[in-house]
Amino acid sequence: MLRQITLATAVLFAMQSVQAADITVSAAASLKEAFTEIAKLYEKQNPQDKIKLNTAASGVLLQQLAQGAPVDVLATADTATMDKANNQKLIAAHTRKNFARNSLVLVTPKKSTVRVKTLADLRQANVKRIAVGKPESVPAGAYAKAALEKNNLFNQLNNKYIYTQNVRQALDYVFRGEVDAGFVYRTDAQLKQFALNITGEVPTVQPVIYPIATTTRSQYAAEAKRFTDFVLSPAAQSVLQRYGFSKP
Repeated sequence: MLRQITLATAVLFAMQSVQAADITVSAAASLKEAFTEIAKLYEKQNPQDKIKLNTAASGVLLQQLAQGAPVDVLATADTATMDKANNQKLIAAHTRKNFARNSLVLVTPKKSTVRVKTLADLRQANVKRIAVGKPESVPAGAYAKAALEKNNLFNQLNNKYIYTQNVRQALDYVFRGEVDAGFVYRTDAQLKQFALNITGEVPTVQPVIYPIATTTRSQYAAEAKRFTDFVLSPAAQSVLQRYGFSKP
């Protein structure tokens, strides 16, 4: 009888040790495709875990986390948003790592007759609408604003901006020809390059760096850390590079 109890206890302990963890990963909108694939690779290696991917503008993700959303991992498209999360003690600082780099580009619809090669060209009268993410919540918009301000152009173009909720919405506006130009990441533009003109890379004031960290409220701290470590692994980095990201 004692042996049976001991065996049952061991089985129960083993079942608990491999208990499935539902890991919620809040990631910048520009990471959607790459992280979807990375999540599948992770789950293949860690079948006891399931990744729930939540994508949005980095500022929105921070707001969700601050308001108590059950998030285990945060991945943003800029260091500024992650700094804010750290200052609010929403992330475990020791787990924070930079895992990818991107670049900002200016794009126009493929069939557009407007010729835009430089930021200054946006002042042309036939450039009437420019899609850009809301600078206060969308890193791509913040990068674009800083670049335009450096060239003394931001205020000059003020009546042309169509502000978007995230970088993918800006991409869609250009793709559908609803604007004359837009600021997106190179990785986003590559997804629909058959319908876009990439006029050139926009020199950003700060490099486009993506950090990742586990959250302080995670109920699955160990599993969340295992996922962040996996994002830095050669397998995950290979996926990111295939989608156009580079090493930080």
